Amino acid sequence: MTTEDETFDYIIIGAGAAGAVLARRLAEDSRSTVCVLESGPPDRHPYLHVPAGFIKVLFDPDVTWQFSSEATAHTGGRRIPLPQGRTLGGSTSINGLVYNRGQREDFDEWADRGNRGWSFADVLPYFRRSERWEGPDPANVRGRDGPMPVTPIDWRHPVCEAFLAGARELGMPTNPDYNGATQTGAGYFQRTIHRGWRMSTARTFLRPVRANGNVVVRTNAQVVRIVFSGTRARGVEYVHAKGTTPVRTVSARKEVIVCAGAINTPKLLQLSGIGPGPLLQSLGIPVVAALPGVGKNLRDHFSVRVVARAKNVTTINELSRAPRLWAQVARWVMKQPSILALSPSLVHYFWHSRPGLTRPDLQGVFSPASYREGYVGVLDTFPGMTCGVWQHRPASAGTVEVRSRDPLEAPRIQPNYLAEEDDRRVLLDGVRLARRLLETQALSAYVDGEAMPGPQVTRDDELLDFIRRVGVSSYHLNGTARMGPASDAGSVVDAELRVRGTAGLRVVDASVMPTIPSANTCAATMMIAEKAADMIRASRD
Repeated sequence: MTTEDETFDYIIIGAGAAGAVLARRLAEDSRSTVCVLESGPPDRHPYLHVPAGFIKVLFDPDVTWQFSSEATAHTGGRRIPLPQGRTLGGSTSINGLVYNRGQREDFDEWADRGNRGWSFADVLPYFRRSERWEGPDPANVRGRDGPMPVTPIDWRHPVCEAFLAGARELGMPTNPDYNGATQTGAGYFQRTIHRGWRMSTARTFLRPVRANGNVVVRTNAQVVRIVFSGTRARGVEYVHAKGTTPVRTVSARKEVIVCAGAINTPKLLQLSGIGPGPLLQSLGIPVVAALPGVGKNLRDHFSVRVVARAKNVTTINELSRAPRLWAQVARWVMKQPSILALSPSLVHYFWHSRPGLTRPDLQGVFSPASYREGYVGVLDTFPGMTCGVWQHRPASAGTVEVRSRDPLEAPRIQPNYLAEEDDRRVLLDGVRLARRLLETQALSAYVDGEAMPGPQVTRDDELLDFIRRVGVSSYHLNGTARMGPASDAGSVVDAELRVRGTAGLRVVDASVMPTIPSANTCAATMMIAEKAADMIRASRD
């Protein structure tokens, strides 16, 4: 049974990093009506708003898609968990809270690939539009008036200070603003945390306009198909997230905009008849537009962590247990610096895997905390610290493919982590760098030996085996509906994010990234939505 619903100017599928931003901007025009369809529930759970709740919600199926990769030899035969946000705010309600734009060369490369209007100079105003940076801005490139608060870390720990001193021993400069003039160096992360609370896009962008008469937000509404008249998108069908009937339809006068993320966006496109012709035909899905690039070009950052035991200091491992935890809760309630208001990683380093590189190809993270091997979110019982690392721009690319016509079945996800030999070499060099950072003189007063992988692991083959056994996703999935010129046969959308071979349909999320940014992807996804809003408004006028 299908139930006819209302008609809106715009239908936005997904209320995450892109969808919530886009809804806010389109709703600012009182002439436009906007319907936002979010597959997950409202963001009411307190763990979605307390930064330390990150580890409680990341693997909670009530507010996340519990996707996983296909196993390969390069992941030690393991399926890698790939959780994605499924609530208002999407992954901005469950992520690690780091705000990182990336390197200017990332976006210049997008433009060099034929995507006019996507150079760093073109996108910088949109980064600035969304953010409200509360720290110094000597390079004059930060936004001060946007809806998203971005704050310097206000919690200090002696081990973090020692780590930064050790980085200087290895020649890394201290960089107070990696989103400023240069990314190179080490320093403290900037976070989407304000006065102790997580700042998701639901809270900062969507909530202020939900009272407007021209915005309707529907939660627990899983879109199962885009409805076409010929090749023009006319609306969508959706079901209640906890069941399959009745099917409801919503119509769009102007555009359907897919903001469902790098896994669900290609899945929905394929189910709707947009994707590789042979795949769709093999499943009996009528082809609306044969686009071989839908679901291809999947990229992610594959990360590895090195753990050391700590001495002569209290780490987060102990602070997170009673009775010390109660003191931290009290500090948080009184708006004082507390572990409840921290991002999982506190310190960054952006550096080179080998001499001679012109820009960093590694991102590293550090925290005075450590997690038990083989246990997700369980802190070690001993005092510990963690130094993690991933390759900025991996060459390995994968796929997302629907398995059947069933819209509730998870797609087949194969990131092909470490498939390229150069990716293995760069990450191996990155792990060796992480070890050197933990062995500096500055940290020696606090390091009580390496716990993982352990000092007995020294040869390249042993370290690669370790990487394959413990490496995980950084949850920076992107590229599966990539932007490109008409001459790029694998592109899915043009430079204005319109889906090729269709009308009235765009993709606005991390799927459109032609190459992976040298960064966590949340900030760039918000930027894409800001820019898309201007494009959509221009096409309306």
